[in-house]
Amino acid sequence: MDFVAAAGLDPDQVSATVRGALAEDLGPDGLDVTSVATIPAGQTDVAELVARADGVVAGLPVAAAVFDLTSGGTTSFQARVTDGTAVRRGDVLADIAGPTRDLLTAERTALNLLCRASGVATHTRRWADALAGTGATVLDTRKTTPGLRFLEKYAVRVGGGTNKRMGLYDVAMIKDNHVAAAGSVTAAYERVRERFPDVPVQVEVTTVDEAVEAVTAGATFLLCDNMSPGLLREVVAAVGGRAELEATGNLTLERAAEYGATGVQYLSVGGLTHSSPILDIALDLRRHH
Repeated sequence: MDFVAAAGLDPDQVSATVRGALAEDLGPDGLDVTSVATIPAGQTDVAELVARADGVVAGLPVAAAVFDLTSGGTTSFQARVTDGTAVRRGDVLADIAGPTRDLLTAERTALNLLCRASGVATHTRRWADALAGTGATVLDTRKTTPGLRFLEKYAVRVGGGTNKRMGLYDVAMIKDNHVAAAGSVTAAYERVRERFPDVPVQVEVTTVDEAVEAVTAGATFLLCDNMSPGLLREVVAAVGGRAELEATGNLTLERAAEYGATGVQYLSVGGLTHSSPILDIALDLRRHH
């Protein structure tokens, strides 16, 4: 798990996720019936993780953890690239040596996690590249796969994006329903600040007037929802010196630079984690020994 910790991931969280994913494949008896039936217990092999498409790699430490936990520590995992590397179809990403049964038992779980994370990183890199030079950064959201938030948000970082908030506990986000329930932006903000004085607060706004009200109440981070580039520029002119601004809603990669040039600091894109296709990666056995 040293590889996992070095990547800034929580080894306990990775272990729990990997064990849960393996359990889905191995069932109540912990058995890979095909590998047990076809491969002698003492056979060992070397396998390679190979990119089947161009993209950005993320999740190699997690894939390594899958092989390690499956084999009880009897496999070796040697990465040839680091997370965040742009790779081409046919590139070898890592070499894994160990008991053949364990290599094949771990294969799909390792690839599911690695392909998913790499897909998110690849998608994020496209947004990061589109925003280059604008001064804006792409953010993720809480629209993540249940149970895989830590991995998908890690992949966003690897791809060149920034994490927004990890959950409902670390940042208070006052949205339209909170405002409706509290009666006003100001009332909602004051209640959060009173109850949780040390928690960062972000306020969702849809007009210049709401932005001004939120900043007047004390907010220093605004989520500008479904605003046109022209309206965003108005908000930047009105409160830009007093609050960080995030554009969100109906953003497209084709118009990323246009939105980034309005003066906002962030563009938040739920699609980074809820709509990224996987990056196709395969496991190939190379030699028997």
